[in-house]
Amino acid sequence: MRRTLLALARSGDGEAFRELVEPHRHELQVHCYRILGSVQDAEDLLQETLLAAWRGIGDYQERASVRTWLYRIATNRCLNALRTGSRRPHEYPAGRSEVPLPEPTHRRAEPSWLEPYPDALLGIADDVPGPEARYEARESVSLAFLAALQQLPPRQRAVLVLRDVLGFRADEVADMLDTSRNAVTSALTRARGALAQERPASDRESAPLPDSPHELRIVDEFSRAFEAGDVDAVVAMLTDDAWLTMPPLPLEYQGPEAIRHFLATVALCGKVRHVLVPTRANGQPAFGWYLRDPRTPIQHAHGLLVLTLTGDRVSALTRFHDNSLLPMFGLPRSLRIEGRADDER
Repeated sequence: MRRTLLALARSGDGEAFRELVEPHRHELQVHCYRILGSVQDAEDLLQETLLAAWRGIGDYQERASVRTWLYRIATNRCLNALRTGSRRPHEYPAGRSEVPLPEPTHRRAEPSWLEPYPDALLGIADDVPGPEARYEARESVSLAFLAALQQLPPRQRAVLVLRDVLGFRADEVADMLDTSRNAVTSALTRARGALAQERPASDRESAPLPDSPHELRIVDEFSRAFEAGDVDAVVAMLTDDAWLTMPPLPLEYQGPEAIRHFLATVALCGKVRHVLVPTRANGQPAFGWYLRDPRTPIQHAHGLLVLTLTGDRVSALTRFHDNSLLPMFGLPRSLRIEGRADDER
């Protein structure tokens, strides 16, 4: 069947080509996302990959599977985009804090352009990776893993994803990147060492299963405390080493007291009411964050908030300011709640 589709595609049959590559579309987009850190860039590079494959189908010599061939194209397109700076232009979100931000626990040298990935798009086929893989599918799309991955040089990033996430053999990766097996092994060793420093081992096994009663209980408790503006209740749910980050801002706050100070002086200060609308991102519970206008029943988008859970507690709060991300999660820029205009009076 595959050979028939391949022969038809080589003859110019577009429908046969689509049938040949469609099973790999979602996993290729997630692959581009892992390397680029941006959902929007990943979609652009996916389209470039499929176009390049269509144009080059006549040169495909079947030395590797169609899947491996497509990964070769996608990986090199992503590396070229990183090398030439041809990705979408990045800017800080227009919305700025109306109060000064407290001094962070840690300040990164550069902004992190990582974007969240909607769970609804995580229809990936690499959840049963090859024998070389070291990371489970759920872990390999987590924000902690992606944030650490973005700190690696692009080529090391690609090698680590191809080897440790997707489970390709060293010889296969060397062929994809037009390099030697020794170069791949060396890059992987450096990448693993850097990733271990950037992302210390965490108690991943204790994280509740997605959408389980355990997870839903924690998420509901957090949502109620946050919407009530109860800083003490929110902080009581944090682990002792919890982080608060706000990509792309290079400011990071670690520990309950640093996060308490930020919440009390910035996020939950004043009389503004907050509304959290549940969604999911990167295999983790998340919320569309809205601010209630006390003069109207309108709630204005205030970005996206993603939780990382460890046991019964929250080990990371990741706030994304960019409201343009919300439509990818099926969330509007504003909400109108009928019959609540008098709630605040």
